[in-house]
Amino acid sequence: MTDAAAQRRASPQMPKIEKGMLYLVVFLFFAWGFSTVLLDSLIPKLKSLFALNYAEVMLTQFCFFLSYFLFSMPAAVVLSKIGYVKSIVLGLIVMATGCLLISPAAMTGIYPGFLIALFVMAAGITMLQVAANPFIAVLGPERDSSSRLTLAQAFNSLGTTIGPQIGAAFILSQSGPASVDTNGMSAPALAALRIQEAHDLQIPFIAIALTLVLVAAIFWQHRKADTAAAGAATGLRSSGRVLAKPRLAIGTLCIFVYVGAEVSIGSVMINYLMQGSVLGISAAQAGKLVSLYWGGAMIGRFVGSAVMRRIPPGLVLAGCAFGAATLATLSSTSVGMIAATAIIAVGLCNSIMFPTIFTLALEGLGEDKPTGSGILCMAIVGGAIIPEITGFAADAVGLSLALFIPAACYLVIATYGLLAWRGLGGVAHLPDRRESSLG
Repeated sequence: MTDAAAQRRASPQMPKIEKGMLYLVVFLFFAWGFSTVLLDSLIPKLKSLFALNYAEVMLTQFCFFLSYFLFSMPAAVVLSKIGYVKSIVLGLIVMATGCLLISPAAMTGIYPGFLIALFVMAAGITMLQVAANPFIAVLGPERDSSSRLTLAQAFNSLGTTIGPQIGAAFILSQSGPASVDTNGMSAPALAALRIQEAHDLQIPFIAIALTLVLVAAIFWQHRKADTAAAGAATGLRSSGRVLAKPRLAIGTLCIFVYVGAEVSIGSVMINYLMQGSVLGISAAQAGKLVSLYWGGAMIGRFVGSAVMRRIPPGLVLAGCAFGAATLATLSSTSVGMIAATAIIAVGLCNSIMFPTIFTLALEGLGEDKPTGSGILCMAIVGGAIIPEITGFAADAVGLSLALFIPAACYLVIATYGLLAWRGLGGVAHLPDRRESSLG
């Protein structure tokens, strides 16, 4: 009787709370997609400003994605202790702190300052990733969890599509990296120039920080509505046993190389399109074209979701990965509009890869899925390692030939897709399974 009364009192309000919270969590996906992709505009600016080679400037991606490896498991422990909403608030505050640290780095004109700021910012995003992905799944009926995740991922892609436009307008358009010439300048003049040019970088990150603090305050107001159990943190002791499963082990490798390939291409694309052998355009123009790369991923998510209802996800993954490898190779060996169009089109092939690899890798794990999910999140550190390798290759043999690095990564993923389709690890993924249509 008491339970029934409590249910009657709660029922009018819970849908409203869940719906409002759903909107807020979806906005988080947009926010970290938008913020992450600003690195693509930041890289050419810092490269010219500090006279860096490609290996040195790729340290931005190294520091950013290293946070995923270092903080994924600690974030899971924090989540189990304080719950979803408070973990999200913590992630937003840490992310906002990282954004604000861009300002002192810009005012002092010191490159390591930018690396520290990006590392802190990524630590906050890692907390958001660990908390928001499972939280959005429990904000409503289980039967609709796939549609909610798809909606959130689409808004993440929307953020990565809009981000390059903002980055081009506020980071690249005024003086642009191509116009910064540091040759023959004295040390004081060089320091003054770096501070002046770096000033352009502060505005978008300060605006993001203020927005994040506002969103954190809104979440904090709803902290008592966090009634969903986050679950116990999974220990590292079981990780070795879970990794012994071939489907998860190779899937982890594929998450590593996928994130690395995607980030590598996005990071070098502005400089690549600026080359005389490709389009020979300005940094601002190239920065705007990067949005097509990420926009293709947004479109592909919806198309891929429909396709995987009829075709086995492993086969779709293999096709997309082979297509990405082919396009990267074509761009590497071509010039002009063909080279530019091919490399931008890789974004469309990227669209379904991350969620499809994720779900395929977790097939058959049963109660070990939380541990498997944590391992897969740690593999995002590929975004730190592969771009650095690509940067060394670009310094040694040029940007065009360096594209063979991500092309090789995509071939690894294509192989995994075929193996998963044929029943790798004793689990054959069926085409009508809804959990595979998250892309």
